[in-house]
Amino acid sequence: MFQNITPTLIIDGTLYALLVFSVVTWTLVVFKSWQFWKNSAWNSRFNEVFWNTASLTEASALPENSFRGPQARIARQGLTWLAERRNSSGKQLKFHGSPSELLEQSMLVQMQKEEHLMESGLTMLASISSTAPFVGLFGTVLGIMHAMHQITASGSTSLDVVAGPIGDALIATAVGIAVAVPAVLAYNFFVRRAKLHRVGLENFLVSFMHAALSSELQTKE
Repeated sequence: MFQNITPTLIIDGTLYALLVFSVVTWTLVVFKSWQFWKNSAWNSRFNEVFWNTASLTEASALPENSFRGPQARIARQGLTWLAERRNSSGKQLKFHGSPSELLEQSMLVQMQKEEHLMESGLTMLASISSTAPFVGLFGTVLGIMHAMHQITASGSTSLDVVAGPIGDALIATAVGIAVAVPAVLAYNFFVRRAKLHRVGLENFLVSFMHAALSSELQTKE
């Protein structure tokens, strides 16, 4: 079955697959690092501007370039909902019910979108971290099987005949582990960062709701 498969083809095919995994891993590491850094900077800048305004009406008049980042988009969703409800006088069906609950639901939908963006790519890192060692092991197993066929065919069990092919086959497992370790570390790191960002978004949403309840909604209910 394996007579027509050369050890070089087996090892090279496995290593090329692991190389693709490695490129994907480091691409995601760079992209996610930039994404989290950018969102943190935008959230910090927006918080400073937003909470220094006198009211939500004044906040809604902030320049468009101020609404950048996850928290800004959540705030924009809340401000838009308030403006639409005010203009419609609550007559539309989508405004029927408790204003505070409807506002919170509208902002929660936007927050879930932001969480999805923050967590994008993490599934790929998890998949690479779990499959890379097995891909390397697959190449090693096939390489060793072929080496055994060669040893059987040659009728020699000397160290020179055995060590070379088996040593080459084991390279695939070593590379698989080397690819998996950074993927595991990156996944755990970014999951932790995503949780911290989620807490920040939840805190902002609660603070926004308090501001809305003490001004806009209090006069409507």
